[in-house]
Amino acid sequence: MRILVDADACPVKKIIVRQAKTFNIEVLMFLDNSHVYDDGYSKVFILDKGADSVDYFLINKSLKGDIIVTQDYGVATMALSKKTFPISQNGLIYDDDNILSLLTQRATNQKLRKHKKMRGPRKRTKENDIKFEENLTKLINSKL
Repeated sequence: MRILVDADACPVKKIIVRQAKTFNIEVLMFLDNSHVYDDGYSKVFILDKGADSVDYFLINKSLKGDIIVTQDYGVATMALSKKTFPISQNGLIYDDDNILSLLTQRATNQKLRKHKKMRGPRKRTKENDIKFEENLTKLINSKL
């Protein structure tokens, strides 16, 4: 088991690395070339800033049983098809029971945004970090 991270806008990289060190798990961070990252622990992949280039490279590197950290429902869908375990930066564990409704909700919201101004995402809270860490730990423990 490894942890692969869609790391461009990921606010929980420090939590991931801390947990990975605790459990001695390899971490792979995937970013586009407009970002710089080095935590001294993770293996970092810097990719061209092409449409979805990071997403596809991450999925192609993933192996059955890996944990995938992403906020992208499309990446989560591909991850599920590869028998990996996707989790969002807010601690939502994606599975076959919730991914279809999430994709449908995303499509509906995209249509709404075309017709009226919508608010952006809510500001990140400490509770988001706590939920992410708890659920990442549960995922790790269930796969060890």
